[in-house]
Amino acid sequence: MKSQVRGGTRWKRFAVVMVPSVAATAAIGVGLAQGALAASFSISGQEFKVKAESLVGEGFVQYGSVASGKTLEGEAFATPVAVSGFDKAWITKMCQSVVTPKVPFIGDVTLQLNAGTESGKPVYAEDIYLDVSALKADAEFGNIDIGVAAGSADKDAAGNPMPGRPGIQPNTKANPHGFAQRAEKAKLTGVQQKAWATTAATFKLPNLSLSLHRGTSAECFKD
Repeated sequence: MKSQVRGGTRWKRFAVVMVPSVAATAAIGVGLAQGALAASFSISGQEFKVKAESLVGEGFVQYGSVASGKTLEGEAFATPVAVSGFDKAWITKMCQSVVTPKVPFIGDVTLQLNAGTESGKPVYAEDIYLDVSALKADAEFGNIDIGVAAGSADKDAAGNPMPGRPGIQPNTKANPHGFAQRAEKAKLTGVQQKAWATTAATFKLPNLSLSLHRGTSAECFKD
């Protein structure tokens, strides 16, 4: 059967090219807008951008790690990242975008996702971890510990007990000899972030909208 052609575009070929990027982002849209489901998504060998008016989190932890995988061409890659984790997080006016370059007959295509845009209905996540490669924001931390051993959830860098702190379980990707910090509370405003992957036990996206755009003008922010 021949590919369906409309206006000179072979839509089956277009779909094949778009699936790796679209599926990664759309995965959080199918069902997540209506309920609390586990989520895990990344884009093969690509960073995606996330912008938010504010992110308020509890049980914050951050440490160095390595993101690895395969590109769309099947080539293996590895890149250093700062893993940021929260026990709970509320995100206001979240925008997420990813560019699929050089789609045949079309050029670059940007997928943009928005959620938590309505007042009083932020995006909500539990046990969320983000593999971050770049971050810009105004940050405020409550009861912060810097230099905490990445492999320890209840001891400081010197090995001393830290009672009364959130029981944050370290991610298995953490480097026990790398940098780390944690805080009981964190507030980020004016967030602009690049990430390679996100995982969450729960991800709720009220007022979810998803759209495709030619070119790169619909990216959540410009470098």
